[in-house]
Amino acid sequence: MTLKDRTISGVLWSVGQQFGSKLVSFFITIILARILKPEEFGLIAMLSVFISIGNSLLDSGLTSSLIRTTDANQKDFSTVFYFNLIGSTILYIILFFCAPLISSFYDQKILTSIIRVYSLIFILNALFGIQSTLLVKEMRFKTQTNIQIPSSFVGGILGVLLAQAGYGVWSLVWMSLFTTFLITIFHWKYSDWRPSWIFDKKSFNLHFHFGYKMALSGILDTLYQNIYTLIIGKFYSATQLGYYSRAESISQLPTSNISAAVNKVTYPMFAEISNDNEQLKRVNKKVMQQVIFWNAPILIFMCSTAQPLFRFLLTDKWLPAVPYFQILCVAGIMYPLHAYNLNILKVKGRSDLFLKLEIIKKIISVIGILSVIPFGIYGLLYFQLSFNLIGFYINSIYSGKLINYSVKEQIFDVLPTIILSAIIGISVYFLNYFLVTSFNINDLTRIIMSALFYGFTYLSLSNILNLTAITDFKQLILKK
Repeated sequence: MTLKDRTISGVLWSVGQQFGSKLVSFFITIILARILKPEEFGLIAMLSVFISIGNSLLDSGLTSSLIRTTDANQKDFSTVFYFNLIGSTILYIILFFCAPLISSFYDQKILTSIIRVYSLIFILNALFGIQSTLLVKEMRFKTQTNIQIPSSFVGGILGVLLAQAGYGVWSLVWMSLFTTFLITIFHWKYSDWRPSWIFDKKSFNLHFHFGYKMALSGILDTLYQNIYTLIIGKFYSATQLGYYSRAESISQLPTSNISAAVNKVTYPMFAEISNDNEQLKRVNKKVMQQVIFWNAPILIFMCSTAQPLFRFLLTDKWLPAVPYFQILCVAGIMYPLHAYNLNILKVKGRSDLFLKLEIIKKIISVIGILSVIPFGIYGLLYFQLSFNLIGFYINSIYSGKLINYSVKEQIFDVLPTIILSAIIGISVYFLNYFLVTSFNINDLTRIIMSALFYGFTYLSLSNILNLTAITDFKQLILKK
């Protein structure tokens, strides 16, 4: 199978896996949101920064190094496996004893016991990390689909049953742990890889030299991604954090999943062609255009129909989250482009530059966030929107130089799609207003009618305007 065929197959299965498992989780979360209180989601959101930092520390960028190393062998995989397993155990012990301090920071006593149970997820993640890495390296995304979706479904059922039984926030804790436990079991079932009793210092140093910079970059990015949660959780109520976390979670459903699914395929693919700058630029351009072509209209549609969407899915008690959601949807449009620009740095082995850029962006970010705290949650959200553009500019300058793909070129390649999506989105907003004021149509009907109008108009105009992304899609997928 050629690189092109493997990439197309990989993208389809990766998108299927990413969206399949996330859609299952999404619908489970919708059910849970109808049962549980916003503050109970807020309590789990308070842990997100510590869990994410822990995952970055645990991986230390070593799995990225394994993927980009074409001749990685059993010695390399076993060494990283034992490092992750030992590291996860140490990390769990640290969080176990630090739990009261975190609880005191948020002034939420219940967090102590939640952290001590939830943090077991680190050890479970370490147990299947290498199997997962090998599946990505070999582009076996169909297997990952067969792992993720059943695990998410069964874990979600447990969460709903516990919520209905009155377990409150603990239903979210046990759901996450049980889902990860099932993922661990399935990875060991579907993967032939088993660790050998090897820990090679030379191999560890090789991967750690590349990986620790990636890990530091990941920690910085994690702190940035969760700094809003930290600030809202510290200075506002758990209920407001619950609104924010739901708004962020739903707004990221298309953004993070399209980006993560394609990124999972493109990183090993980019690694194969890393020495051919012309081909790397050409492939990167097509990937960026495709992702924006599907990501932008979905986000803008959700922004245009936010109020009926939240009321229908989550009930009236979640309507205060609607303005947060709309801002986050707009902020997410350019987010996937960050990942592909950073992938260029990674496959070129420039983890030093990767780290440097993360430091620069986070310094700017922290200064900006501290400046807007007096303006409340909306100040934080509007800064998040503006900084997404700043971050894209910084990332694309350096990656663009490596493959001769400038910021200006990148923007002009995706701008027609964004403009078209926005124009149709404004039309949908007024269509919604007309439907509810003139005919008093219910929320579900409004959403369906708006979706049909948006989808038909967007695809029709894309064909008429002959956008590059729709042409490439028909050639690659539909063979037209």
